Amino acid sequence: MRAKEKVFSTIYRLRLKKMSDAYGCDDVQEKNYLALSRPVSVVKGIGDNFQRRLFSMGIETLEDIIYHFPRRYLDRSNIIPISQVRIGDEVTIVGKVRKVLEKRTSKNQHILQVTLFDGTGYLYGIWFNQPFHADRLKVGAEVAFSGKAQYRYNQLQIVNPAYDIITDPEEVGTQTLHTGRIIPLHPASQKVSAAMMRRIVSSALAEYGDLPDPIPPQLVRRYRLPTHAEALREIHFPTGLSSLKRARKRMIYEELLILQAGLALRKRRIRQETTGKPHQPPDGKVESFIASLPFRLTRAQERALREIVDDMTRPYPMNRLLQGEVGSGKTLVALLALLLTVENGFQGAFMAPTEVLAEQHYRNISSMQPDGRFAEIALLTSATGEAQRRKILEGVRKGEIDILVGTHALIQKEVKFRDLGLVVIDEQHRFGVRQRVSLKEKGIHPHYLIMTATPIPRTLSLTLYGDLEVSILDELPAGRAITTTMICDSQHRESAYELVRREVGKGRQVFVVCPLVEDSAKLEAKAAETELESLRKIFPGMRIGLLHGQMKKAERDQVMEAFRNRDMDILVSTTVVEVGIDIPNATVMIVENADRFGLSQLHQLRGRVGRGTERSYCLLFTDSETEESRKRMEAMEKIKDGFKLAEVDLEIRGEGSLFSERQSGMPDLRISKLKRDYPLLIRAREDAFRIIEEDPHLEKEEHEPLLREIRRRFKGNLDWLFHT
Repeated sequence: MRAKEKVFSTIYRLRLKKMSDAYGCDDVQEKNYLALSRPVSVVKGIGDNFQRRLFSMGIETLEDIIYHFPRRYLDRSNIIPISQVRIGDEVTIVGKVRKVLEKRTSKNQHILQVTLFDGTGYLYGIWFNQPFHADRLKVGAEVAFSGKAQYRYNQLQIVNPAYDIITDPEEVGTQTLHTGRIIPLHPASQKVSAAMMRRIVSSALAEYGDLPDPIPPQLVRRYRLPTHAEALREIHFPTGLSSLKRARKRMIYEELLILQAGLALRKRRIRQETTGKPHQPPDGKVESFIASLPFRLTRAQERALREIVDDMTRPYPMNRLLQGEVGSGKTLVALLALLLTVENGFQGAFMAPTEVLAEQHYRNISSMQPDGRFAEIALLTSATGEAQRRKILEGVRKGEIDILVGTHALIQKEVKFRDLGLVVIDEQHRFGVRQRVSLKEKGIHPHYLIMTATPIPRTLSLTLYGDLEVSILDELPAGRAITTTMICDSQHRESAYELVRREVGKGRQVFVVCPLVEDSAKLEAKAAETELESLRKIFPGMRIGLLHGQMKKAERDQVMEAFRNRDMDILVSTTVVEVGIDIPNATVMIVENADRFGLSQLHQLRGRVGRGTERSYCLLFTDSETEESRKRMEAMEKIKDGFKLAEVDLEIRGEGSLFSERQSGMPDLRISKLKRDYPLLIRAREDAFRIIEEDPHLEKEEHEPLLREIRRRFKGNLDWLFHT
């Protein structure tokens, strides 16, 4: 560890000791801050049984309780009395449960009827075949029902209403939390109601809510922000709409400032405190290689290459993200960067998440430079034979192999480079942070290029990759075919099969991708095998193969080789074909149960066709009728641009599911919505980077709470801060 890192760690340890000493003093804020990591049982009223219920919701610590923000609010001044409800309106009404009735029809259909009374009239909530709601909607509970009002069987009804339990029947002495105010509705569960959550949040805030403010005082004054403690109280229990708005804005800004300050610390450390391997500009291999290509680079490829070369000629390590459309030529740009490092006397490593993708990269790179004219390249995976493996390891150690392509096999301790100058990681979100760091540690501060074929919205890239420079390939090579996307249901099945017959009759090939089965590669493989047997009956004269992750490598290689050589008409597969598979002759992609896939996955699958000059088709089969599914399928049908699709995906799915993709110790977003809060994100980013520029180690007294919160929110992960 270098001297500055030692100083930084020493300062941090001293501050931790100071925090620990707070247990023995009267500093309430320090005591409360240290208590954040303690179990939820420190909150009064939480016993063992209730603690277990909270654990099932992912609430384990005091911090989880205090930052368990409401998902929405009920302003009781705007609630419509039942007597004023109009048929056909979307309404929210609040009343007490008077009766819970369960019955069955002559066709054995279960009906649950819950009667609500608000003093002005009765309304009935109706559920079909959902008896479990009766366990929560007890007589005497005060409940809010939301939905479309209708009049049937002489009753005012809402069928399948969304509901929140405002008070439980057994509640005593806590009505001020639930009446005469804006009512917070915290995320709840079947065993922990919103009313219960209000009680424990209120208790937690009363005892531990006075916490240090991580926003530096000068920013609090500049933006006229409420204090941290005030904002917490207002978010959970608003005294008015205007104060709630101010509190939310403050907490969103705080969350984004902490995130961006962490990214700024890391980015500055890379640039200012790490000695890299400065390269000379291209003057041989790279230029000769480009001249040997039978096509011109796109403008986007030329721009990305200039940015990469500029980075690699600087005295600190490159730390760049290369993202681009499906088929935009990322692999070629990465190869040019690898050739530059070879030209400068270093070695390169190219790691991919799967053997299929690693083999595809190796094959493509090898085909672009026959006879190893520009660099000596080798492939290393877990399937590499022992004799070949020993030969490759020796060649890498001696520097005889210039570029090593492979899977996670590259990070094994036996792999030792003579002088590693550039690390390229493809589809990096599929690797854990430790795996990525391990590969970089094979050299002394090598340059670092990560690639993704999943376009990332700008709002997300400023958070997930805010410490990286970004190159974007937003242009496809000339001559690519048009791909038509169609949403299909069971009624379109025969038309789809007729299209398959027509395309195969022209000598083209077809992908059929089976549904995603979460957390079960074996079930996915089984689904693919079932589909194979079905298609063999439908297309008896066609050559149909199978590919899935449970097959042995030799079998996979044989299948892919047959499909690549056009010895197979239809390939039935799981998502192992999602990225990197390049079959220009394939013109039809059929995705079964498409609603189970994310938009980025569907876009990747669509990118497996249209890679040649023939018109291609992507058929997405789904019978789902949910609103989210409909929006996603419509987006796939209308939008061809992967970056626009990424924005739609962010809007539909939210940050939660997307934010985990980097898997790098990034803290979760509790309250921010990146698309909605983009202006605050930009402001927080500018403020955070300015703070780190002026106080690189956050050593000033006014920055101490911010430093502590960065460390806590990033789980004290020194690897995250001191590695890239």
